[in-house]
Amino acid sequence: MIGRLAELVLRVNLLARQALSLTYSNLFLDEFQDTTQIQYDLVKTIFLGSSTVVTAVGDKKQQIMRWAMAMNEPFVEFERDFGAKRTPLLNNYRSSPELVRIQHILAQALDAEAVEPVSKAEGAVSGDSCAVWDFSSPEVEAERLAAFIVSEMKTHGLGPRDFVLLVRQEARKYVPPLADVLAIHDIILRNEAAEIGPVKLQELLSEELSELVISLIRLATSERVGRTWGDCLNALSLLRGVASDDDRALTRLGREIEAFAAKFRESYTDPLDSKADSMALVTEVLDFINRTDLAAACPAYRRGDWMNKVAEAVALHLLASCAEQAEWGPALDVYEGVDSLPLMTIHKSKGLEYHTVIFVGLDDGAWWSFAKDQVEATAGFFVAFTRAKQRVLFTYCPKRGHRHTIATLYELLQLAGVPVIDAGNRRW
Repeated sequence: MIGRLAELVLRVNLLARQALSLTYSNLFLDEFQDTTQIQYDLVKTIFLGSSTVVTAVGDKKQQIMRWAMAMNEPFVEFERDFGAKRTPLLNNYRSSPELVRIQHILAQALDAEAVEPVSKAEGAVSGDSCAVWDFSSPEVEAERLAAFIVSEMKTHGLGPRDFVLLVRQEARKYVPPLADVLAIHDIILRNEAAEIGPVKLQELLSEELSELVISLIRLATSERVGRTWGDCLNALSLLRGVASDDDRALTRLGREIEAFAAKFRESYTDPLDSKADSMALVTEVLDFINRTDLAAACPAYRRGDWMNKVAEAVALHLLASCAEQAEWGPALDVYEGVDSLPLMTIHKSKGLEYHTVIFVGLDDGAWWSFAKDQVEATAGFFVAFTRAKQRVLFTYCPKRGHRHTIATLYELLQLAGVPVIDAGNRRW
């Protein structure tokens, strides 16, 4: 409703419309395949017929937001309305040649005219780049996956965050027994789809407030702060409208940051051990940042009580991250998941990339809605696959469901020559 009202206001107000269009010489529309009609109409009202250069970038094969009213054919309408020229991007700089070959077969199921891209990456793994691994039970699955990840880390010099465990939905259901087995190998499984108070963890980590809080704590508690100092100074100068060439203002701001860091070290010598202290810390950081400046720079914080919700989530996650940590450095690493193995849903993985993607649960139980919208479900499957740089593994366990409803996905993998392997007795 708000979007429709905004479009109406601009449509009947020529001066406001012109002021907006004259403000921007270029408009870049990312992830355009998931644009809603309301969003598109707003862009069209403001910029159609103006001198602004409008560029839309996206991939129809990765349209996974139809449930949120994404347009059916946004690129067709964009070409028609704006007289746009379509330019295909044919180089793939992420995935190995073998993965790109398989991706193209999946892509053709979504777009018969899809052109096969050219991989600009090198293959760096031995054995199957892609396979379906069958297991007799979730417990066996967890044991074998943990052993595989440990082995791959040693062989290729990788860390936990070079891997991702993807699931279709309800990530919390997959945490046990995976977390217990991985812990035996000193690998922390991190459910990034988990809710921290009112905010999902992965969303929290990308929030401006969260990033500022962690940067300022690192600045105050670390000995080597060169890069962190620059990050804090740049972020706060943007919030306060300090020009990059205003040396005097930057010097004053630098002194304010130093004073805040010194006060912080006195007040919080050790990691937190109470919710009250955690809430107080976040409040102090917010006061230093200045809530008004933060809201002015971040539109989301001007709506309702979102800033307060994010602040609460930051405090809760920070307190949990400090548990059993004697120093601030390791606690902040836990907060950011530096040494943890991420588990997330397909939707949350979009835009990310990993050496190895392990999709846990390629079965009817996880894909219960597949028959209702095979196109969007297949697009989600494609998105999951394209997160990988070197290897993609799918796991199946009959105790979680059959694979009759999603037989189409298995047929696509079979068409691409992806083997189905009984991995229950594999050793690494």
